[in-house]
Amino acid sequence: DEKRLADSLKKNLEGEGFTVEVSLDGEEGYGLAAVEEFDLIILDVHLPKMDGLRVAQKLRGEKVATPILMLTARDSTDDKIEGLNHGADDYLVKPFDFAELLARIRALLRRGPLEASLTLEVGNLILNSQTRIVKRRGREIGLSAKEYALLEYLMRHHGQIITHSAILDHVWGSEVDPFSNVVDVYMGYLRAKIDKAFPAEKPLIETVKGLGYRIG
Repeated sequence: DEKRLADSLKKNLEGEGFTVEVSLDGEEGYGLAAVEEFDLIILDVHLPKMDGLRVAQKLRGEKVATPILMLTARDSTDDKIEGLNHGADDYLVKPFDFAELLARIRALLRRGPLEASLTLEVGNLILNSQTRIVKRRGREIGLSAKEYALLEYLMRHHGQIITHSAILDHVWGSEVDPFSNVVDVYMGYLRAKIDKAFPAEKPLIETVKGLGYRIG
């Protein structure tokens, strides 16, 4: 509920390639986390309408397994135990250094189901989610932050058809117009770097007409 801190975290995390949704009260945050697919929740303990402990408890009660990193101004052992007992996976005391927050986030993501493998492979295309290096046939491919996020999302669901709206939500979040053609534009950028730059190789990115996209 500290808007300046929330805005700063959003800006810095987006600079690291994450897509970020911000909610300034517990009820709205709970509503988002209960119905949307997130890779991680950063949850403040002291929130209006519903505190962070109650949010975590309700989410775990509804079998939402998304990793939760809890933020609090209190540093006692009892407070940390209370947070962990309510369903948090890790605990960070404010004020904190952004580098430490980022390290905690990456550690939690490595534990989560979507980050079970650091190295993703589709054919001869290899992505390392720790170093963020992408190679095809051993040749490194330079990608922007959004291009990388889009490719990683496709590769983590390789063989599956991913809808336009799912990609928009996961890579760009709610701030982009749902009727925007940004997904198509960036898919074109990816195709140029992943497929067209390797004319002797079989194209990996496929448009499934009327449904979405698939890599495989």
